[in-house]
Amino acid sequence: MKLKLLSSMAALALLAACESTPEQAGGAGGAGAASTIRPGTQEDLVANVGDRVFFDFDRYDIRPDQRATLERQAAWLQQHSTVQVQIAGHADERGTREYNLALGQRRANTARDFLVARGVAGARISTISYGEDRPIALGSNEEAWAQNRVAITSVR
Repeated sequence: MKLKLLSSMAALALLAACESTPEQAGGAGGAGAASTIRPGTQEDLVANVGDRVFFDFDRYDIRPDQRATLERQAAWLQQHSTVQVQIAGHADERGTREYNLALGQRRANTARDFLVARGVAGARISTISYGEDRPIALGSNEEAWAQNRVAITSVR
């Protein structure tokens, strides 16, 4: 008897969990996942602005093709004036650990300076370097190295 009761309750729970309207499920007829993203959050930054800028090998100057992302970040930060961010600089595995930590810091500082030059208060932006210690992509090839030469902005 207990087994039948438990089986019936489990079946009802499964049916209830599966039942949703297209709007709730974010399906084609609904507003989708974008409507569930709260403005001023990390998810908002990633989905609507972009959280990372990439650098060339052994460089820390902003590439022309990466300026648009930083311009959008500056506008987003001005729109969300209470948000504080941290910019983490990364490097690929080539070079010494000490060199890569310094390079990552220069990359983070360059991104920060770009945002400050566009009117974002410097007090809202902290920087950190992970050098090669926290790779974005694993591997010892140009594809992985290119992903690891980056500065990533995170909402604090």
